[in-house]
Amino acid sequence: MGQPIEITRTEHSASDLRAAAAKSRDGGQVRRLLALALVLEGVSRSEAAERSGMDRQTLRDWVHRYNAEGIEGLTSGHGPGQPASLNADQMAELKQLVLQGPDPAKHGVVRWRCVDLREEVARRFTVEVAERTIGKWLRKLGLTRLQPRPFHPKKDAAAQEAFKKTSPAW
Repeated sequence: MGQPIEITRTEHSASDLRAAAAKSRDGGQVRRLLALALVLEGVSRSEAAERSGMDRQTLRDWVHRYNAEGIEGLTSGHGPGQPASLNADQMAELKQLVLQGPDPAKHGVVRWRCVDLREEVARRFTVEVAERTIGKWLRKLGLTRLQPRPFHPKKDAAAQEAFKKTSPAW
């Protein structure tokens, strides 16, 4: 069995690490800080790892990270996630498409629904996404899925006003 890795950072004592653990909102970081505090107090590595719910090798890895980066190095990392399906230019084109509205002759609809936009995105950008994703993109673009009630393109506003004036008030 090899020599245990030493904690080379001396700016924090065991009580400092416990105080940092009390202030942290990251559960993983709290466990790691408490494990390192136990090691600084003289508890064996295997016992400190067992008390903290981790393997001895895992504790060794966190000691390396603490030595290199300090307390900030013990935070739980999150991956970058899935890359965006549309780039910024395509998102701008989508926003412009939504603001212009559909052409009934070309698109076959009088107003955009998420399912219609999904089909249009698939046709224009060759990207297949869920209907829910379209709603998320609309919110991200500052748009809403709610739309005003559509009106007939051949409506006559003057005839409506004349009807309102001549109809009896109920």
